[in-house]
Amino acid sequence: MKKSIPLIALCLMALPAVAEDPGRVYENKLTPLKDPEPILADHPEFFQPIVEVARYEAPTLVQDENADLSVRAWRWSYNARGIIEMPNFIDASKTAIVVVHPWGIDDDNGWISPEPAGVAFNCTPIKNEMGHRQQREVLDPFLNRLRGKVKYVLHSLPGKEDPIRAKIYRSLDLEIPTAEERAEGLKELEAKLKGFHYIAGDLPETIALSDESPVRDYFKQFPGLDSGDHYNGKGFWDLPIPITTALTNTDEDIVAYDLEGYEKIRDTLKEQGIEHILMTGYATDMCYISTTAGWQNFSPDFNVFLVGDATMATFPANSSAAYATNAAISFASLNQLVTQTSWVKENPTP
Repeated sequence: MKKSIPLIALCLMALPAVAEDPGRVYENKLTPLKDPEPILADHPEFFQPIVEVARYEAPTLVQDENADLSVRAWRWSYNARGIIEMPNFIDASKTAIVVVHPWGIDDDNGWISPEPAGVAFNCTPIKNEMGHRQQREVLDPFLNRLRGKVKYVLHSLPGKEDPIRAKIYRSLDLEIPTAEERAEGLKELEAKLKGFHYIAGDLPETIALSDESPVRDYFKQFPGLDSGDHYNGKGFWDLPIPITTALTNTDEDIVAYDLEGYEKIRDTLKEQGIEHILMTGYATDMCYISTTAGWQNFSPDFNVFLVGDATMATFPANSSAAYATNAAISFASLNQLVTQTSWVKENPTP
């Protein structure tokens, strides 16, 4: 009889890969760490700290010749049976910070969650305010500290560039809008967003159930997440989604749009000498992973560091995203390097 392989094993199996251009031999020496402090413990309201029994120190992985940023990072390995940490020393001029989907909803932009049951971003107005608080307290200080040192801060937004956002944000062509263009665009954005009718359909009053499958019928007619026209209103997703006002946005920042495609983002950054990505943004369990500017696209082409406390997962059935973000980042650490805002330091001494 042919022996079957357990499904979990199939999910985790991977063949060892060999570097395309092995110009350097890395000594994979793992030294046990004694009584290390919890990881990602600076902002427990937003990220449940990571505590693991076995943690190891490994040699420096990334070492740029003119490094001016220290980025300590870690990953999880089932085979090593623990967390592996290593220092990295990178050149800020070869680095971009990517902010995935910092949607400006339920803030001062005028784009709001439709009533009485519309959903967007973290999917309720209360959860959106929690997200904006994390942006103000954690992400914005991180961006402001490194803006002007890293080469670019790049925000990704849904859709494609439209006439309004083209006047407000610097796009991948790298041309900066004039002060007059930006002022005109902001006025048009306010009028467009505040002119929308944010009242749509209510929850169903009755649900038709069959005798055989009442559970199936119930969820089919009343799912946990429906962002379509009934609850959000026709035209809601056609509005120009802005960057949240919880974040500082400067003339030098770049906005990339999902429908432009990853190749355009990649080629623009490569042409500008970018080698490293500090990945921030939303939502850790969805857009952060697999949208156009998500880490799945960037990882084959750049040295990616997920900034674990500068992101936030969706958190259904909970009043805090702390555990959900921990779970999403922990799973990503199987094949990604993870850092945190306090581990990214300037003017390092290797």
